[in-house]
Amino acid sequence: MAARGLVALLLASTAAAPAGAQKAKGAAARYAQLDAYVAAAMKDWKVPGIALAIVKDDSIVYAKGYGTRTIGKQELVDANTIFAIGSASKAFTAALVAMAVDEGKMKFDEKVTAYLPGFQLYDGYAGRDLTIRDALSHRSGLSRGDLMWYAGEFSRDEILRRVRYLKPSWGFRGLFGYQNIMFLAAGESVAGVEKRSWDDLIKSRIFTPLGMSSSSTSVRELAGKDNVATPHGEVNDTVVAIPWKNIDNIAPAGSINSNVRDMAQWLRLQLGRGKHGTQQLITTGNHGEMWISNTTIRMEGPLAHYMAPGGNLSAYGMGWFLQDFSGRLAVHHGGNIDGMSAMVAMLPDEKLGVVILTNKNGTPAPGAIFPYVFDLYTRDTPRDWNAEYHKMIDPVMKMAKDAESAADKARVLGTKPSLELAKYAGTYADSMYGDLTIGQAAGGLTLKYGIFAGTLEHWNYDTFRGTMNNPSAGKPLVTFVLGADGKPVEVKVQGFEDGTFRAKPPAASSKPGVSLTREQLQGLVGRYKPEQLPLDVDVQLVGEALKLTVPGQPTYTLVAESPTRFRMAGPPGMPDGFFFEFDVTNGKATGATLVQPAPQPSLKLKKQ
Repeated sequence: MAARGLVALLLASTAAAPAGAQKAKGAAARYAQLDAYVAAAMKDWKVPGIALAIVKDDSIVYAKGYGTRTIGKQELVDANTIFAIGSASKAFTAALVAMAVDEGKMKFDEKVTAYLPGFQLYDGYAGRDLTIRDALSHRSGLSRGDLMWYAGEFSRDEILRRVRYLKPSWGFRGLFGYQNIMFLAAGESVAGVEKRSWDDLIKSRIFTPLGMSSSSTSVRELAGKDNVATPHGEVNDTVVAIPWKNIDNIAPAGSINSNVRDMAQWLRLQLGRGKHGTQQLITTGNHGEMWISNTTIRMEGPLAHYMAPGGNLSAYGMGWFLQDFSGRLAVHHGGNIDGMSAMVAMLPDEKLGVVILTNKNGTPAPGAIFPYVFDLYTRDTPRDWNAEYHKMIDPVMKMAKDAESAADKARVLGTKPSLELAKYAGTYADSMYGDLTIGQAAGGLTLKYGIFAGTLEHWNYDTFRGTMNNPSAGKPLVTFVLGADGKPVEVKVQGFEDGTFRAKPPAASSKPGVSLTREQLQGLVGRYKPEQLPLDVDVQLVGEALKLTVPGQPTYTLVAESPTRFRMAGPPGMPDGFFFEFDVTNGKATGATLVQPAPQPSLKLKKQ
């Protein structure tokens, strides 16, 4: 009996040992599969470097870097390498709002105007009724208008002022429409109620308690750091290094920089439903609000599954995309900004999350990797998502190249511009985008808008093609529209279809052509009245300046070009071409003529 018991004990020991070893071997095999798959994805999508971390059951079970920080250099990526996370920052803004809701300082369903009193949209009803939930759910009805913040160099406040000129593309709350500026509105709303900047709030309320010590909210904070990935883009089918992009002006929508070790802590907070370790940073209820479907995303077209791989249904919560995945809820958000692409993805019921950071512009790699990681934990055999993404993207890329080739073939050769090149030069203005400048240099035309600058080569008729300093600007077609007088009245720029750049007259000069005595100026003072209009126009001497007042209009300054002809200048932005010409007898004015730019008629006035 004793011998039989000893044999049984030995058998039990030998059976137990392989079980633990088998589990370790299983994990090792899983990660070996993952390493091989990531390597294949990097090759397929021409990605120089990737970092990845996996969280399972509130533990970081895998964190690794692949490839190089800078193409052509031996700068190995590791789990501490810093990348931009782009729009994955949106969930951080939503989390700040949830914290403010927890504190009773905000409500998800309160109007944005309650927090930003000057906020307006093109559609007055939408502007008045837009809630914080709407702003965080991409259902404002607005198209993107991204070039305003990307290229325009406006401040956060100025972007929020100018968004009132962005025309809606859909009905308010009608369709999903990705909108970065609405996240800026939400971020500035929470900053207003907390009386601290969005950047400070992100650091104190999220980075610090989570121990995300390597993370930042601006590229300016990366100066002096060594382990930082270099952004890359694809130019003429070749991957090249490109500069980091400062997007501080739209920060709440996408400016965070981090590494996968820090972002793994963010995953722990999310999978913990607002709890990280022993800290409950967001109540479970308000955390759950971010994962409730607010906006349905129609899954149609060739890229229907690009943002929802393997899904049948797709929606947006607040700062998160939501979809079904193999019968489970999947929560995720990607990010793209110049030279960087990212993905944060979770299967909450499996307590599984993955963060993928890359240094390649607009690459599908993160989208093809996260479902593979999900499969590794939920299926016996993971699917080849690289192949699935190629099936989606390759035909679309071919269509884009065919369209570009068709545009080249549609070019009409042998045509000439309608005008001398110098006559196209000038400033063209749009209410939302501001000023776009067409100049002349080296026998050709130049274009300048914000950070975009380039040269224009004649294409056909009054259309030119741009060669720009920034790959994001592409090679836009620029078409001039001529008025009845044969002069340019508008310029249409490819990529700015939601703007209307109209010719802006040069500003009226405030420099006088002659110097007049006070006595001469005093002889012009008085009230003038048009012959057929019930209108009084006053000319007054204020200090040493002659002022003209028209009821309902700002006061104008009259700048002498001659003793009787005065240029109307001021207020700021006053266009050139308006003159007030006095009829003078024996040093005293008897009447005047208001001269306006053609085709407006001149207006005769009598002195009263």
